[in-house]
Amino acid sequence: MGAMDLTAIEAERQRIRGAHLKPERPASTARGVHHVALLSSDVERTVRFYQGVLGFPLTEMIENRDYQGSTHFFFDLGNGNLLAFFDFPGLDLGPYAEVLGGLHHLAISVDPVTWRGLRERLDAAGVEYAEESGTSIYFRDPDGARVELLAEPLGEMYGSTVL
Repeated sequence: MGAMDLTAIEAERQRIRGAHLKPERPASTARGVHHVALLSSDVERTVRFYQGVLGFPLTEMIENRDYQGSTHFFFDLGNGNLLAFFDFPGLDLGPYAEVLGGLHHLAISVDPVTWRGLRERLDAAGVEYAEESGTSIYFRDPDGARVELLAEPLGEMYGSTVL
């Protein structure tokens, strides 16, 4: 990979910001995130991880309407937000990969006290993670998806208001 022209990258970021970031932001046409859906190779292992280790309650399990025999299951992330999974029995899906248009990571806001407790739970479960800036923990779920636990309020990032 060649050297990046960081000055040009910053100039382009500022150009896009000036062209598209409105001083008076209009209301969104959306009501919120209904759910984000990831893939699971093992339903019970995924439930044990997200409910047992991370403390996100399992809310429902139904058959996937698009693939007979597939389970669509949901976890409560708070504030009416759901994290969902599908399994696809019988399909030979490859391992998790970060690709253009794919998932880089899923950032989940938790309060600072809960964040410290979850870090201890990750330690107890033997989950490797990277801690950044004393507010972020990055780790991989059992199928390799990168998850971030962020001890910042919704709508804030690195001390800046982003919403």
